[in-house]
Amino acid sequence: MSRDNYSGLLAFVTVAREGSFTRAAAQLGVSQSALSHTIRTLESSLGIRLLTRTTRNVSPTEAGERLYQNISPQMAEIDAQVQALSEFRDQPTGTVRITATDYAIRTILWPKLSKFLVDYPDIKIELICDYGLTDIAADRYDAGVRFGEQLAQDMIAVRIGPDERFALVGTKGYFARNPPPATPHDLVNHRCVNLRLPTHGGLYAWEFQKKGGREFNVRVEGQLVFNGIYEVLDGALAGLGLAYVPEILAQPHIAKGRLVRILEEWCPLWSGYHLYYPSRRQPSQAMKLVTEALRYQP
Repeated sequence: MSRDNYSGLLAFVTVAREGSFTRAAAQLGVSQSALSHTIRTLESSLGIRLLTRTTRNVSPTEAGERLYQNISPQMAEIDAQVQALSEFRDQPTGTVRITATDYAIRTILWPKLSKFLVDYPDIKIELICDYGLTDIAADRYDAGVRFGEQLAQDMIAVRIGPDERFALVGTKGYFARNPPPATPHDLVNHRCVNLRLPTHGGLYAWEFQKKGGREFNVRVEGQLVFNGIYEVLDGALAGLGLAYVPEILAQPHIAKGRLVRILEEWCPLWSGYHLYYPSRRQPSQAMKLVTEALRYQP
């Protein structure tokens, strides 16, 4: 394969993955016109059209989709192997991309990584806020962050945080107008602040555990829906409904009397956040250092 063809394939994979020439050009560090020229040159050399362009989006043709599915994993592996060479340098280098929720980023990742970056100035960290169950291999992330119960079996997982519990809270003013529920099932009669998840566009079903150990979900309704947990908390603080949020976020407001906690005995304890990545992928030196920096120390 000629050098130009390799550059063209890299450009094609990036455009197909991003679904946008604008985002792909920004990621590759080139202009949109230069990227368009590279793609046209590749299509001309192959004698086949790889991308369908409209005014709103870009998508692979049937041939382009086949090519993308076949070469994307190899391109990602090449990139990983090139980054892995950083371990032979005196000063480790490379980029580590991690997807996590805003809560995990603010409370676990950033407090540790802000110190880590000072010691390793040539390592770059990219933290992407995402509530979906992202396919980290397909989206070219080095790692993701999830609760232990959500991890797939083919992933290597490293605990990075303590066990977590959610708290069900509301304001005194809300409870003055609405008697507190006796059980989680009574929540269907209350106004609740919902969290929308990108996976299938569904609302998060609040998870509880019966005293005997059986877990169950309750789907709630209300006037407000957000796609971030901090905004859900704000909705409860405004007295516009009940919220189900991480205990750590709610505790300062409970201590100051701004929020009242209810049904605490029904809220299960989860096995904390874990950093995870595919077992088949050899982590780069930068990734190894980041993992050790994030590792939970009880």
